[in-house]
Amino acid sequence: MVQVTQIHFAGGSQHEHIAAVRWLNPEDGSAGQNTREEMVAWLRKPGSRATVSDGSRTVEVGIVEAHPPYLRTHADGAWTDNLLALPRF
Repeated sequence: MVQVTQIHFAGGSQHEHIAAVRWLNPEDGSAGQNTREEMVAWLRKPGSRATVSDGSRTVEVGIVEAHPPYLRTHADGAWTDNLLALPRF
């Protein structure tokens, strides 16, 4: 599991324009950066999870199956905007 900590946009400012993310693995302290395409592929692997946390609540990052697929948070059965609240890089 990784926690997404920052996002980078290309060509707009909505979920479908998130081009890359930075993340932290709280279990081993590793950190990295991946493109949207890489994160979508990684999340599709069994057992892979990504989250976003605001310090009090943690929500899952999911894949919106559009063309092309993009990332968005999902909580309590609904798509949410937690990724858009993250710092930019």
